[in-house]
Amino acid sequence: MTAEESWHAARLIPTSGINGAEEQERRATSALLAVMSAVREFGRALTQPLGAPTAAVQTFIEVPFELDGRKLIPDGLIRVTRGQKSWTALVEVKTGSNELQVEQLENYLDIAREFGFDAVVTISNEISPLPGQHPTPVDRKKLKKVAIHHWSWSEVLCEAVMQKEHRGVADPEQAWILGELIRYLEHPRSGAMAFEDMGQSWVPLRDAVEARTLRTTDKIAPDVILRFEALLRFAGLQLGRRLGTDVTPALSRKDLAEPQVRLSRQLAQLVADGRLSGGIRIPDTVGTLHVTADLRAGRVICGVDVEGPREGRPLTRINWLLRQLKNAPDPVRLEAFVAHGRGAGATELLGAVRVNPALLIADPHKEIRGFRVEISVQMGSKRGTGRNSFIDSVLNAVSSFYEEIVQNLKPWAATPPKIRAEAAFVPPADVPVALVSTAPSSQDGPDLQAPPAVPEQEVHADEAAPVAHEVPVDA
Repeated sequence: MTAEESWHAARLIPTSGINGAEEQERRATSALLAVMSAVREFGRALTQPLGAPTAAVQTFIEVPFELDGRKLIPDGLIRVTRGQKSWTALVEVKTGSNELQVEQLENYLDIAREFGFDAVVTISNEISPLPGQHPTPVDRKKLKKVAIHHWSWSEVLCEAVMQKEHRGVADPEQAWILGELIRYLEHPRSGAMAFEDMGQSWVPLRDAVEARTLRTTDKIAPDVILRFEALLRFAGLQLGRRLGTDVTPALSRKDLAEPQVRLSRQLAQLVADGRLSGGIRIPDTVGTLHVTADLRAGRVICGVDVEGPREGRPLTRINWLLRQLKNAPDPVRLEAFVAHGRGAGATELLGAVRVNPALLIADPHKEIRGFRVEISVQMGSKRGTGRNSFIDSVLNAVSSFYEEIVQNLKPWAATPPKIRAEAAFVPPADVPVALVSTAPSSQDGPDLQAPPAVPEQEVHADEAAPVAHEVPVDA
């Protein structure tokens, strides 16, 4: 190695010299807020969903305030002003494994209310299990006039990558600055970590599920369920960064409006079947990507439901799916659903169906209306990351299933109807026009050929029709 090859490039936001959590938080806060102010598109992408107007973003760090004789210093402040309208938010930042503190957040909510600010924005490695839900519960009375919002560092990094690589930044120098922030946040020493822990409740819950001793009243279950929801959100953020699109949790309006109802449903399923389940939506794909962690079987299952063709024989519809799965691995599981059918349909592995597609036909007289495509992989058991970890087994399953299966599937589209040629309405040449009594009609079917003529039967002499006798007339 030559001397020049060992030189390190100068970085706009260096990771060297970070000593301790306090320095890590201060540097991450300053770097993020400075880039939000410098790169217009990035600043607006983060603040507009929170209610800020479309305008230049001003940012400040460590702004001091007094509350009830106490001096409080939030990590930062964001202000966006357009004309007479101004939006201001206090910022609280945590890095590494540090968690947000309820008392600190409620103090900042009081400051924001007293000074007429609009919101408090928190940033940490905690990931909310549901969109719009804050990971730290605060007194709801303090939210009457001030909103509280949360960004995970994964969300911030995802937004930065999507803005630079997919949506674009008009100014080349601003694009470079945003790239330096991305480079910094991706560095292990920045403190902007990925999802790395299922929590202290993971191991006792896993053991209780295997022993079938888990009860709905056990306090360890809700914590793991919420962390699994957060893990699926993180999986969607990772996938969205690679695809350049917004990948979101597959939640209904009722799920968003009543998170406790969804939590109770998940808890009942976990106790009864030992399963955690959820899904993510990827724009322009055939359907929701479902994810199930079967803790009893030790498997992670990823699947997608595909609506089948609306025409053709059952074998034709199966071959339509097989053509799209030509590069998929043989262990992929296929299931065919028939119209008005209840329960499970005919199911078989892809390798066997390739040899004999009829294996998916349970009843040749019933119409196949759709398919389910699934993979099942070994589930990790450790609570953290790395070899044999639950988190990595889920993330790898989601990524590989999308890459090998989902991105290659296209929805069925009917063949457009064709206009019938005018020649089909022309009468035969040997028929005089005056004798043609019909004209083209909307009731004509596609087959406009005249019905075949009935051949005349030969008449034998002994089968000739009798001749009527003449009646003599009297003279």
